[in-house]
Amino acid sequence: MSTIPHTWQSKHSNKFMYVKFFRKVGDVMKMKVSEIMTPNPICAKVPGTKRDVLRLLVKHNITGVPVVNEEGYLVGIVSRRDIFEHPEEEQLALLMRKDVPVVNVEDSVEDAARIMKRYGRRHLVVVDENKKVLGVITPQDFLDVIIERKISEPVENFITKPCFPLHMCTPLPVVFRAMSLTLLSAFPVVDDDGKLVGIVTDRDLFEKATVDMNVAISELGLGDDEDSWNWEGLRNVMKLFYMEEKVNLPKIPVEEVMIRDPITIFSKSPIWEAAKIMKKNNFSQLPVRNTHDELIAMIFDSDLVLSLTGAEYE
Repeated sequence: MSTIPHTWQSKHSNKFMYVKFFRKVGDVMKMKVSEIMTPNPICAKVPGTKRDVLRLLVKHNITGVPVVNEEGYLVGIVSRRDIFEHPEEEQLALLMRKDVPVVNVEDSVEDAARIMKRYGRRHLVVVDENKKVLGVITPQDFLDVIIERKISEPVENFITKPCFPLHMCTPLPVVFRAMSLTLLSAFPVVDDDGKLVGIVTDRDLFEKATVDMNVAISELGLGDDEDSWNWEGLRNVMKLFYMEEKVNLPKIPVEEVMIRDPITIFSKSPIWEAAKIMKKNNFSQLPVRNTHDELIAMIFDSDLVLSLTGAEYE
């Protein structure tokens, strides 16, 4: 299944396992931010432009970056969501958000989860006492903790967003409009009987988009060296090119780009099982079904974070 890009920065997949191996039993209940964060993140600098940020996102296949000044201190944060919401803004200083959710390396995982949910954003920046950037945290960084603790509350308790299924014949431009209006990046797809047959994310939309790669590369100033960018990274920002009318989205039905027969989760299943599926498959969302095997909701990795703010454990 294609998914929403779930992390800002890449990290070693065995980082958590290495830490876990050397922890005593029960220490997982006392985990600190330093144990789950991605250290030494890529940062954008001010003064800078939107294109500077886009180049970083495409080159490193990430979805956002902390912003630092010339001295290396945190001054803001910018994600592809900020760029999509303000496509006309060119200057990074005006595009970035200055109200940055931050945590310290010694803060608990629970405190970090509470701060993430309070701000309603997918990213936390880890700083020292001088506001030097030490790391970043995304919802996916919490999944291992949820799995390790085997948080037993049911999935249905953590559904926070409305579910808007799309019919499989919905044209791609209409899907794009639905995503723009709802601020949702993934939709379940159903057939004539309302049965779940697929799932589509904003990245899937542009699989068959007509795009002049030379134009895209030139717009971002990436050059001809393919080692400096990749298609996966370019798909992260393709939405902006469509908004600027530099990409043509074909009027084909969503069934031609959706991921068919998606993995689902039962509404009564413990939340740690949803976390395990997302972690194993690199998913950022899962369709939720009831006892009649009917689609009833979508749950996202950001929803799972709430389980760490006061949960039951097996």
